[in-house]
Amino acid sequence: MTGTLLNVLAILLGGTLGSLLGDRLPPRLRETVVQGMALVVLVIGMDMALGTENVLIVLGSIVGGGLLGEWWQLAGRLEGLARWVEGRAARVPFLARGDFSRGLVSASLLFCIGPMAVLGSMEDGLRGDYSLLAVKSVLDGFASLAFGAALGMGVTFSALAVLLVQGGFTLGASLLEGVLSEAMIAELTASGGVLMLGLGLVMLEIGRVRVANLLPALALAPLLTA
Repeated sequence: MTGTLLNVLAILLGGTLGSLLGDRLPPRLRETVVQGMALVVLVIGMDMALGTENVLIVLGSIVGGGLLGEWWQLAGRLEGLARWVEGRAARVPFLARGDFSRGLVSASLLFCIGPMAVLGSMEDGLRGDYSLLAVKSVLDGFASLAFGAALGMGVTFSALAVLLVQGGFTLGASLLEGVLSEAMIAELTASGGVLMLGLGLVMLEIGRVRVANLLPALALAPLLTA
């Protein structure tokens, strides 16, 4: 769990510091920061998505994941949870700064989707090697600093999602050892890239992609590959 704890600490520090600086930055500057981060997310997502060896598997994963996500109403449940946390945080003026719900949901998806979160957690759990998560911690720290300045303390609270998701992968790594082949990981990564593309579009406010409803695609990709 060492790597995940480092990641959580980096997000807590970056998000909190960004929130403290946010009020001192002009609104247009904060908007530009989010747009710049969104463009980087699009580039990363595209790079991940192009790593597929079979685009039909990615397509099937996204379509199937979307059907399951809509059935389970994942986006609505996640937004409801974010609003519940926002309601509790609103009692403390400092925590209520910025767009809390948007910051919590967007940052949670950004930090938890991607190969570094999955593979890094598994490496930490199987071999005790947290070097990949250490690199991710640095990247997430700077990202949370930028997001926190624009969206407020909701970004800091995304550290809880990282703790649950990456911690779960780390603790369950022994169960997945020998199950996920390189081909499965490749399609999982590619499907995650498509989700990151959707997240980038949401951050740019180009479209209302319900990225959370596509999350089951990450579980379907290895299954379809098998």
